[in-house]
Amino acid sequence: MNTRRAAGIIEGILEATKHRPRPFHECSPGGAALWGIPQSLGKGRGQAAAPSHPPLRTLPGPGRYPKLFPLSCPPLRNSPPRPKHMTVAFLKTHKTAGTTVQNILFRFAERHNLTVALPHPSCEHQFCYPRNFSAHFVHPATRPPHVLASHLRFDRAELERLMPPSTVYVTILREPAAMFESLFSYYNQYCPAFRRVPNASLEAFLRAPEAYYRAGEHFAMFAHNTLAYDLGGDNERSPRDDAAYLAGLIRQVEEVFSLVMIAEYFDESLVLLRRLLAWDLDDVLYAKLNARAASSRLAAIPAALARAARTWNALDAGLYDHFNATFWRHVARAGRACVEREARELREARQRLLRRCFGDEPLLRPAAQIRTKQLQPWQPSRKVDIMGYDLPGGGAGPATEACLKLAMPEVQYSNYLLRKQKRRGGARARPEPVLDNPPPRPIRVLPRGPQGP
Repeated sequence: MNTRRAAGIIEGILEATKHRPRPFHECSPGGAALWGIPQSLGKGRGQAAAPSHPPLRTLPGPGRYPKLFPLSCPPLRNSPPRPKHMTVAFLKTHKTAGTTVQNILFRFAERHNLTVALPHPSCEHQFCYPRNFSAHFVHPATRPPHVLASHLRFDRAELERLMPPSTVYVTILREPAAMFESLFSYYNQYCPAFRRVPNASLEAFLRAPEAYYRAGEHFAMFAHNTLAYDLGGDNERSPRDDAAYLAGLIRQVEEVFSLVMIAEYFDESLVLLRRLLAWDLDDVLYAKLNARAASSRLAAIPAALARAARTWNALDAGLYDHFNATFWRHVARAGRACVEREARELREARQRLLRRCFGDEPLLRPAAQIRTKQLQPWQPSRKVDIMGYDLPGGGAGPATEACLKLAMPEVQYSNYLLRKQKRRGGARARPEPVLDNPPPRPIRVLPRGPQGP
């Protein structure tokens, strides 16, 4: 397909789907009505403006952090404070920094004693992806939930059946060329389309993707329009052949999701998220999780390769371009200087917290160098190194527990929360459902033998 022609088609679709985004309040954590969030939610948890120089808080209990900084932009006088919003569904898309967002939500839920929806063991730690999501995939000990943040394929009706009506839906997208390079590396041993490529060459695949790709094959969604698939769309549709399909998919996403974050602007996205939910900035502190070692990724994607990736993933490219533009309109309505200031303060506070938790030089380490078993990230294959953090020796107490959760990988944290919520709920009258023929999962134990081509 001609790259210039494809770009023209997508630009035309984006022009046709321009809309007025949900407005952000101007530099204020108030304004619940602007988001369609009932004012009565979360009674008893007001959010007052922070003093200009608040004292450092002590850790009141496990999983708590000190308040590291005041809010950069205090509420407007005519915007009364509103309580923190407690019901959130995060559509965790693949290879978009979603694991880091998930960890933020898991820790918030723990601090506020909220129930997190977690998968039935037959689904492992994802909701039986790549099947369409069903509420039956949720472990009964984790229902009814306040928070949902594990991988699933979006199904609006099933999620609305599971989550409370007050739920705020958010997701995250990543630039398609960078995302596809990450998918190709991470799932190279699981996706048949990738395994067929000689020498595991991304360039060879994108030179002639039809030679390797088989629609409908197991895990084929990792090799073609993965964002569209995760959002519940048909990843085999092409804007070139059906321009209306992308426009319709964009409208469906806009109807459900109050915020579509952008991975390339992660800190700004977290500032918008915390404003949407009336959270504090220290609620969205994070450690980068599930990151590949430099040796497992391309330092820079050549321009020709990036164009080929976007052409092959034209649906994803159209989604990203539209919601990237929408994202910056949200930033403008929130006050760009205000958002940038908070993002800068978030980065500075994050570095202080990482140093407190992981030493003066908090470096990401290969899994083999991480002594704390709970912090060892799962490795997708012997050809990909996933990095993580380790706790310095001798740590103990609630601060250590908070640091442990900050860097805990998805599998360990999901298992921990499930055990905790089972204990909290006690014996359940309802038996756990038995799922018929759940699909094999790509995220399993590290293969013992050498990996074939």
